[in-house]
Amino acid sequence: MIYRARTIKRPRRSKAEVQQLDKQILEAFAADHPLSIRHVFYLMTNPRLPESVEKSERGYRHVQSRCVLLRRSGDLPYWHVTDASRRGYHTFTYGSAAEFLRSMQGAYRQNLWEQADHYCEVWVESRSIGGVVEDVCEELAVSLYPAGGFSSITFVYQAAEMINCSNNDRPVTVFYIGDYDPAGVLIDVVLQRELEEHLDSYIEFDFQRIAITEEQIKSYDLPTKPRKHLDRRSLHITETVEAEAMPAGILRELLRQHVEDLLPEHALQVAKVAEESEQDHIERMADLLEAGG
Repeated sequence: MIYRARTIKRPRRSKAEVQQLDKQILEAFAADHPLSIRHVFYLMTNPRLPESVEKSERGYRHVQSRCVLLRRSGDLPYWHVTDASRRGYHTFTYGSAAEFLRSMQGAYRQNLWEQADHYCEVWVESRSIGGVVEDVCEELAVSLYPAGGFSSITFVYQAAEMINCSNNDRPVTVFYIGDYDPAGVLIDVVLQRELEEHLDSYIEFDFQRIAITEEQIKSYDLPTKPRKHLDRRSLHITETVEAEAMPAGILRELLRQHVEDLLPEHALQVAKVAEESEQDHIERMADLLEAGG
């Protein structure tokens, strides 16, 4: 973790204080999920809470350990926590062609963007944030790229080539979510430059940082940390805010609004009707395969 600042160690929490912290954690997840542990940690640093947590590595570890215990006890559902930093690799097999068709039935998606005037993608600074907004991107059928900090030039090149093949001569809009700190405000600048370098010259390209911004820090009263003294980048930034400091529900809604503004009116509703019709057709095909077998 990155929380290195020295802090004065507070006394060990009493049983009542731990119970209060657990109550706050459970209330946070009940109000909005899935959340990453980082998101919950930032919520718990709110000084207005009865049992707030210090903005430090020690504070993060304490929230993390409480979440583990709450999940193991059954009080916190496992699926309320997102962790996009780890993935499994699976090989799927099927008993018949009909079984395969039925397994794919729910995966069929209508092309939401076929009639749209724009091609859209979402980039985020970390996999942690990617896990928080993944469901919105999936629902709205936009590609999601976790940059992992200063992204590899190969990764960006491949993404640009995908745009070149997929945009159908439409303007391209990329929405970006990242930290507001000396490194974070440079990552999207570098990313934009790298993408532009590999995009076809005729493509109209719009790159927008939609979070975290200086205005959002003030509007949402986001918790800040002093910048590291030894970091000489972006000296105008004196207080830093990680993207996880933005409440996850607000972050998802913010992204949804930006993406939906690029879609034709009622595109999602029309697509859902078409998807149901096509999924019924797939079911009938599976029935025919079984009957013929």
